[in-house]
Amino acid sequence: MDRTFVTLGALSAAIAVALGAFGAHGLRARLGAEMLSVFETGVRYQMYHALALIAVGWAAARWPGATMSAAGWLFAAGTVVFSGSLYLIALTGQRWLGAITPLGGLALIAGWLTLAWAAWRS
Repeated sequence: MDRTFVTLGALSAAIAVALGAFGAHGLRARLGAEMLSVFETGVRYQMYHALALIAVGWAAARWPGATMSAAGWLFAAGTVVFSGSLYLIALTGQRWLGAITPLGGLALIAGWLTLAWAAWRS
C-alpha cells in the first residue's frame, strides 16, 4: 500500500504543477481575478495533499494497517472532490458546484485526523 500512496501523491503533485502553470499562463487572460483565485486554491490544496499522500506512503511502510490506508484514501478522495469542484467552478462558472466542495474538505480533515490516529496507535 505504501507504493500506491507514494505513486498517487507523485502523480497528483505533477498534475498540480501542470494545472498551476496552466492557470498562470493559460487562464490569466480568460478568467476574472475571483475565478482565478478559486482555481489557484484548488491547485494549492491539491499540492498540499499530494505531499500528504507521499507522507502516508512513508508512514504506511513504518506503521502499516487499515487505519493508515484509510487516511490515504481520504486524502485521495478529498483532493478529487475539493480541488476538482474548485476547478470546475472556475472553468464553468457553475457556482452550484460549491455545494460539494465542503464534502471534499471534510474528507481532507478526516484524512488528517485518521493519519494522526494511525500514527498514535502504532
